[in-house]
Amino acid sequence: MQVTIHNAKTNLSKLIEAAKAGEEVIIAKGKIPVARIVAIPQNKFTIGLLEGKVTGDGPDFFEPMSEDDLALWEGKA
Repeated sequence: MQVTIHNAKTNLSKLIEAAKAGEEVIIAKGKIPVARIVAIPQNKFTIGLLEGKVTGDGPDFFEPMSEDDLALWEGKA
């Protein structure tokens, strides 16, 4: 959609919602396009996404490995 600067000032919230919905919004001075409103992609990353879903004890990385595990790790098994 193409709108004039005056229309863009009057309906900015609606134009932003249209851009978020994927519509191309062009602002024109008279009939000459001068600007485009585009949505910024929102980050979908959520901290703690697996909280409460992972059960059991994980490895203790600060404890020494057993001799058998160490031999496997060093390729001596």
